[in-house]
Amino acid sequence: MTETTHHRICPLCEACCGLEITVKDGQVAQVRGHAQDPFSQGYICPKAVALKDLHNDPDRLRTPLIKRNGQHVRATWDEAFAEIARRLQALQAEQGRHAVAVAVGNPVAHKYGLMSYFPKLARALGTRNVFSASSLDQVPKQLSCGLMFGHWMSVPLPDISRSQLLIVLGANPLASNGSMWTVPDFKGKARALQARGGRLVVIDPRRTETAAVADAYHAIRPGADVFLLAAMVNTLLAHGWVRLGAVADWVQGVAEVQQAVAAFTPEAVAERCGMTADSIVGLTRELAHTERAALYARMGTCTQSFGTLASWLVDVLNVLTGHLDTPGGVMFAKAPAFASNTQGQSGSGRGIATGRHHARVSGAPEVMGELPITCLAEEIETAGVDQIRALITVATNPVLSAPNGPRLAQALESLDFMVSIDIYLNETTRHADVILPGLSPLQDDHYDLSFAQLSWRNNARYSSPVLPPDERPAEWQILHKLAAIAQGQAPDVDVNALDDAQFAQDTQRLFAGCVRGPARPATPAGGGFAQRPLWGCLWAKARRLDPGQSHGRQRRH
Repeated sequence: MTETTHHRICPLCEACCGLEITVKDGQVAQVRGHAQDPFSQGYICPKAVALKDLHNDPDRLRTPLIKRNGQHVRATWDEAFAEIARRLQALQAEQGRHAVAVAVGNPVAHKYGLMSYFPKLARALGTRNVFSASSLDQVPKQLSCGLMFGHWMSVPLPDISRSQLLIVLGANPLASNGSMWTVPDFKGKARALQARGGRLVVIDPRRTETAAVADAYHAIRPGADVFLLAAMVNTLLAHGWVRLGAVADWVQGVAEVQQAVAAFTPEAVAERCGMTADSIVGLTRELAHTERAALYARMGTCTQSFGTLASWLVDVLNVLTGHLDTPGGVMFAKAPAFASNTQGQSGSGRGIATGRHHARVSGAPEVMGELPITCLAEEIETAGVDQIRALITVATNPVLSAPNGPRLAQALESLDFMVSIDIYLNETTRHADVILPGLSPLQDDHYDLSFAQLSWRNNARYSSPVLPPDERPAEWQILHKLAAIAQGQAPDVDVNALDDAQFAQDTQRLFAGCVRGPARPATPAGGGFAQRPLWGCLWAKARRLDPGQSHGRQRRH
């Protein structure tokens, strides 16, 4: 019997727990938390244990499917890409580029191959109809952070390991282990906070799992978060409790904020919030006078009217109480690499822009280059120029996760063509004409491009595949080939050669200053780097290396 032990990062949720996986004779025998992982320190949740079942699931797709006479049948990869080229290119020529839409789901953020290459597909399609699951629950927070701090991913995070007070509004991190805040074993960290004399306070319409372990719980009426937050800002200013602390030189607009919240006194909002005025003043006092404190709010504040305003007011409160960018308050994670908000010199950012185009039917503005996924059904249903007639979905199931699923399902059935990249035949992909399955998570290597920017502590971890991949394209290759097809290339295009050429162009543009020595020609299909001295400069190319050449599996910063 052959037994091996593998360490990898769980890709199934934002907690990004480190796992220790035992493989016996090529089969996963055990999944448990990796006690030596510097980030999650042995914590594991039931989702990670299910990785074994997901890999072995007979319903997981392993070959492409093409719909023939209303039924999905197995096909080869060559047949699948040929079908896509035949139908997609004809539709683009007849209906125009905006007639093709693309929608992506949460797994894209967990897989660097999808994360790195989806933008190539979106650019190749040339469509303004880009949708994602982010618009359902997190865009208000990212928009407010972009407007306030200059980048969508510059999100202040509670420094929970040094806090004396953590106020949680509209979030349930004991169940989620953080959302827009990667914090595995929140329960253990909350207990540690309480053990050192700190307090956990929860504000939520529902007595959540987090509320059950809190030192204080305040029930609030649904949709009232923005009124509570405005009243807390009002209270700070009225009582002279404002202290800007370390960021005083950076803060602008305090007088304008004071004028904006003047009418929102605790007495004026108490009935709307379902809380007493004294409770609102007391919460504000505790936040203002606790030396190391943080206010954290999440999905509940985003999925309601005034979600962006509520998200902004959370950070206004952290700023005005002196808790921004201070130990024990809210701080910014610094990803070791590939983070747009930490590249370049300080002060050189360009800020954000929104509303560069709008949804055809509702007029909703784009944010982060995306339209609200709640607009997708009406964009398919409503006739006119640039009506959506084709859709590419990438690891998303909006019929199940977005509002009014039955309406969206009916709209998908009316499309002229649909392609899905997914490992399951589900409520959404059953409408697709072609389904392209990616690898099992255990057959893929892993590095968190996104969540290193949202982590409770700075970290850099890479994990190799646990099990050997099947004979099929990697997900980045699937996206790259779709992008090539969208630009009119043949379905048998060599994506490795295409990628080598594009990599050479990108490195020359981005890293010309760090090149040493003569450039080397591109390697044959499937080969390494266009310029040898740039080995390791760009992570996207590391997916082509033998896993044994990847170093620094876990490093602590």
